Amino acid sequence: MDHRDTAPDSWELEEDAEAPTTDAGLSAAIAALNVNAKPFVPNINAAVFVPSFFQSTTVESPPVSDAPSDPTGSMEVAETIAPVENGGTQSDMVTEEETWEQKDEPDGGGGGEEEGGEKEEEGAACGQGGPSDEEVQRLELGDEDEEDDDDEMMMEEEEEELPLPKVAPAQPNAPKKEHVNVVFIGHVDAGKSTIGGQIMYLTGMVEKRTLEKYEREAKEKNRETWYLSWALDTNQEERDKGKTVEVGRAYFETETRHFTILDAPGHKSFVPNMIGGASQADLAVLVISARKGEFETGFEKGGQTREHAMLAKTAGVKHLIVLVNKMDDPTVNWSLDRYEECKEKLVPFLKKVGFNPKKDIYFMPCSGLTGSNLKEPVPECTWYTGLPFISHLDSLPSFTRSSDGPVRLPIVDKYKDMGTVVLGKLECGSISKAQQLVMMPNRHTVEVLSLLSDDVETDDADPGENLKLRLKGIEEEEILPGFILCNAENLCHSGRTFDAQIVIIEHKSIICPGYNAVLHIHTCIEEVQITALICLVDKKSGEKSQTRPRFVKQDQVCIARLRAAGTICLETFKDFPQMGRFTLRDEGKTIAIGKVLKLVPDKD
Repeated sequence: MDHRDTAPDSWELEEDAEAPTTDAGLSAAIAALNVNAKPFVPNINAAVFVPSFFQSTTVESPPVSDAPSDPTGSMEVAETIAPVENGGTQSDMVTEEETWEQKDEPDGGGGGEEEGGEKEEEGAACGQGGPSDEEVQRLELGDEDEEDDDDEMMMEEEEEELPLPKVAPAQPNAPKKEHVNVVFIGHVDAGKSTIGGQIMYLTGMVEKRTLEKYEREAKEKNRETWYLSWALDTNQEERDKGKTVEVGRAYFETETRHFTILDAPGHKSFVPNMIGGASQADLAVLVISARKGEFETGFEKGGQTREHAMLAKTAGVKHLIVLVNKMDDPTVNWSLDRYEECKEKLVPFLKKVGFNPKKDIYFMPCSGLTGSNLKEPVPECTWYTGLPFISHLDSLPSFTRSSDGPVRLPIVDKYKDMGTVVLGKLECGSISKAQQLVMMPNRHTVEVLSLLSDDVETDDADPGENLKLRLKGIEEEEILPGFILCNAENLCHSGRTFDAQIVIIEHKSIICPGYNAVLHIHTCIEEVQITALICLVDKKSGEKSQTRPRFVKQDQVCIARLRAAGTICLETFKDFPQMGRFTLRDEGKTIAIGKVLKLVPDKD
């Protein structure tokens, strides 16, 4: 580095006559450089580089203080001090190099070596014409000491955090892992959030320190068993009451897959939120409590175990894992009899809902609080021979999704953050940065400014991924949950009137034309009215009645015409199942499930 490029320590000393002598000293320093020195490992947190002239006075070891003023001597000092500045001694150098090389890019080491060379030359050059002003020297030394202390503290913190098993962001050239969305459903207090928190801890997504902090806070509120659920229940109200309200989101990774946990609320007041969570899921985990009395409460009429299983099936979840939780409870104590009792009661109901017990349902015992049978098998449970929960998730067959189809992204939520941000799961097609899309049913043309898949920025996204999109060309107020992002060439259908096949599940009285209910279709919630009953359908034969029915009652199947209060996005079940199935709810109960058969154009 040319000495003229560096700022002189004192303008009085900088004279043209001195230039040749400095050049001579510089060439001597370069000639005496140790070419076999260890490669310089850059420390990104290191303090500002201080010339060797200052370092000889700051370090209090005997050989350094008596160092001669020749360039080679000053370089040796710099060499011995560099590792200390990097936060370790000469013996630690090897391990230090390894950790930094992992963090740096492959060609970072070479650049560091050149940099080191330049800095040593600079040090030698400055050593020749040192500053005469003692006050400047003392001030700079004080600053350097402070920076060194700060640096050491930062390095200690960093060393502490290194062993944490955090999942590193995927390398750009690494193959993309398959995305699977898992929704945890079940009765209130079955242990859904606790299992979610335990899985995050076991897979290294939550640090031990954070959980210890939650444990302390939970103990202060006399709720020590709730601390794991706080990893997913981040809202203060949820933590105080111990009940999930919003659908909690988190994610974890295994060798082959990237899983998104959707922690649905179990309370009957928050079933609409649960439907929104289930509509994004590929796979449902039904959590039931094996504790005496708790399973029975959840499974009885009015319990959420039944309703959630049915809603998951309606939302399009094909595979169901039933986790029999709280097996470590003193009333159960890993009893096979209790496990079989729960299984016998559940299987007939799940079969009735539409799951195939042989293919679609898998039962497994576990304990969310202790983490037994989630990652490792349980020694106390000798009768269960299957895989633990996380290994079982990994062994499931792949989900088939078409990335060639039209773009369909139902909006789950939206907010303002340096622009308009929308959240949703990409059901079909693929989205890339700077792509032009259309927001239906308002037909706003928008541009994708940035794309985050589970909080990791990416340039393109495939079906099944949970995305956050920052959009240009639309205001946050103009978007509602249930709107759909489509590509301009292939817009989704929107309208108010449609014909659908409906199964009445639970309704005390009869249902006639003019009946109002709340429609839940994909992420959209809208009020609808049954305007006409077209025909009844025989459950066994599938035959349609010739005459129009005047009413329908519980357990009957009918085809009806429905009219929504506002324009909604929907598709026929045959064309696009994810946007063609729906549930009807009234007075806090699910009264019917159905599928869209035909879209009726509005007579405007």
